[in-house]
Amino acid sequence: MSQLVFNRYEKKYLMPESVYLALCERLKEQMSVDQYGLTTICNLYYDTPDDLLIRRSIERPKYKEKLRLRSYGIPEKDSVVFLEIKKKHKKIVNKRRIELTLAEAYDYLSHGIRPEKDCQILREIDFLLFRYQPEPKLYLAYDRIALYGKEDPQFRLTFDTAVRSRRMLLGMEHGAFGTPLMPDNWFLMECKIQNSVPKWFSDLLAELKIYSTPFSKYGNIYKRERGMWDAESMMAHRLGNWKTSSLIDH
Repeated sequence: MSQLVFNRYEKKYLMPESVYLALCERLKEQMSVDQYGLTTICNLYYDTPDDLLIRRSIERPKYKEKLRLRSYGIPEKDSVVFLEIKKKHKKIVNKRRIELTLAEAYDYLSHGIRPEKDCQILREIDFLLFRYQPEPKLYLAYDRIALYGKEDPQFRLTFDTAVRSRRMLLGMEHGAFGTPLMPDNWFLMECKIQNSVPKWFSDLLAELKIYSTPFSKYGNIYKRERGMWDAESMMAHRLGNWKTSSLIDH
């Protein structure tokens, strides 16, 4: 069974299309689009019946964890998907994932039919399933472009747009439709780093007045459903700064 582990820092930046386009124009000298181009990322989040995992997460504790299925593109039952534990401890993001077919993942998560091949990450997921008894709670998809540094390929940026979700028809095979989270043509940039960002990138963000902001897609969907979150209200001050700088229209 193939298993993958990622450890890194992640910073997030929310911006309207005009700021995104200005930033991308400046990034061309330093970064390249990866081989996959524009990709639809599909996720199925699992949680307890009372949403314990996401409620803990939005309280921003020192340690938090989530369980999700992820695919790149809309999967069929025999497509390879990733069953993933995402943990965050003291700002370090740890992702531990295994590969399964979608059918195998459903059998394991919904019916307790454990995959035949064993590995350490599968045992960790066993414990999480025993502890929380999670069930499918939220389908979440978005369209992503990923870039990597020309001098340092480990320095990566992703730009997510058209973030959408649904609470019904949660099967990943049903398609990537859902209710939008953000205004049209807004982008969420994620900066994925092992140590520190290049100085040229920090200077560029300062010049364009792009500042990091805490952002959880699942968390903000949960809060929006309860009238606790709105993208434009959250970004009102920064939108004003960009208008002053003529990066967006008045």
